[in-house]
Amino acid sequence: MSKKKNNFFSTQFITATISTTLVLVLLGIIVLFVLSAHNLSNFVKENINVSVLISDELDSLQIKKMETSLRQAPYAKSVEYISKEQALKEEIEAQGIDPTEFIGMNPYTASFEVKINADYANPDSLGAAVKALKGNSDVVDVVYSKDLIKSVNDNIRKVSIILLIIAALFTYISFALINNTVRLTIFSKRFIINTMKLVGASWGFIRRPFLARGFTLGIFSAIFADALIIFGLYWLHNFEPQITSIIDWKVVAIVSAAVLLFGLLITFLCTFLSLNRYLRMSSNELYYV
Repeated sequence: MSKKKNNFFSTQFITATISTTLVLVLLGIIVLFVLSAHNLSNFVKENINVSVLISDELDSLQIKKMETSLRQAPYAKSVEYISKEQALKEEIEAQGIDPTEFIGMNPYTASFEVKINADYANPDSLGAAVKALKGNSDVVDVVYSKDLIKSVNDNIRKVSIILLIIAALFTYISFALINNTVRLTIFSKRFIINTMKLVGASWGFIRRPFLARGFTLGIFSAIFADALIIFGLYWLHNFEPQITSIIDWKVVAIVSAAVLLFGLLITFLCTFLSLNRYLRMSSNELYYV
């Protein structure tokens, strides 16, 4: 029993596990980048600011009513009221100059600073929302950067396409590398496979221990890869705590599940295909592989 266990977890198995783990780490990082890019795009979009300038004639009750209405709007992620006095104070702190000393009055207008939901951060949806706001007689003006929104959407679209191409490329490379690792492992057992076939063992019986080994290889490699990725993210979080706004626990869970799924699927598939290749070969063909 001990000998069988030692053969199962041999140096060859350990080497294959290390190689597969490193490939799965690479694949996990790509999945992480793709998912994080989506969160990053939402983070950027939801920090786009729309200033709704309101009339000075509104009393506190009307201002509160308008704030409630804005908060209930589907395009609003968050709403902050900026009074005339607060706007003046912020400008003095930013510029170091008090404009009331030159013009004798507060030139600023009270406003609502609205952060936009990511789904509405595009020229068409936001344009319709701005048009509706401007139709309100209590709204003096609505200020936002249309060019910035267009630029953000265009750049995010380009980055997404590039990331998807890179992800597809690295998925193929990962499959090829793991396939080579598994094929080398089975290659060294090709004569044992042939001997079992000659004594009358069925293909299913021959496959069973190799598939079990491949399944174990996938499990161990995926666990080690997930551990390395999580450790790296933990270190990154200690270095930059704000990273959690982009890489949250849902992203980590999806990446971990994807690595486990890829690890099991690729090792099982590669083992099955490699086994079938040698099972179809005659005894003479094995010497010319």
